[in-house]
Amino acid sequence: MRIPLTKMHGAHNDFVILDRRVTPLRDLTSFARWVCDRHAGVGADGLIALEASTRADVRILTINADGSLAEMCGNGVRCAARWLDESGHAGPIAFESGGSVVRAEIVARAPEYLVRVDMGWPRTASPVPASIPTASFVDLGNPHVVVFERAVDALDLEALADAFQKHPAFPNGANVHLAELSGKHSVHVRHWERGVGLTQACGTGAVACAAVAILERTAASPVEVFVPGGKLVVEWDACGDARLTGPAVRVFDTEVDA
Repeated sequence: MRIPLTKMHGAHNDFVILDRRVTPLRDLTSFARWVCDRHAGVGADGLIALEASTRADVRILTINADGSLAEMCGNGVRCAARWLDESGHAGPIAFESGGSVVRAEIVARAPEYLVRVDMGWPRTASPVPASIPTASFVDLGNPHVVVFERAVDALDLEALADAFQKHPAFPNGANVHLAELSGKHSVHVRHWERGVGLTQACGTGAVACAAVAILERTAASPVEVFVPGGKLVVEWDACGDARLTGPAVRVFDTEVDA
């Protein structure tokens, strides 16, 4: 069986899109590990699988490069929205994701393909170790630890992330982000994601960092989030749903053998 796939990226956080409604693969975990392998497969941070939904236009599953399931993925939703738009879907798109419905709309198709996603309400709590007083926790359907520093390279992000994965406050691990305030409406961020490692961008992570800055009144909406792979824009009034806007790039279409 030949499997049609599309390679896409959102600020260079890259994914392989699989329409499971057409190609009903059974073992997505093994397939994700193979297809995301940058040496033996197509190469990506994750696999986006689209399925039929009774609650929305389509159900979206995001599987990390290591085969683990991501509860939510802002960059992946944007890529999937562009894929569906170019496949003929008209108007805003509702995705069933992790038990909730996420809505996306195409903002522009030229000169850059931009998609806006309603990301839900960033929920803050404090299960982070007191030994790192600059750390904040944000729940966007998936867990995020945000650490603001004087510079995004002030700490060893991989070592910091590894410490959080082993902390009892995070039995299922957490995404970890180093952020630097660079203006009233801008932050610079580096990301480490569960199941992947260092990434060029993280959509939910960008929202988490902007939300912390807005709540601490060090930044105001809209916030431009500069990541290694480009720029994302977060809008949030601190009392409703946050919105994430960013690029969605189609890299190539291909087919592989099952």
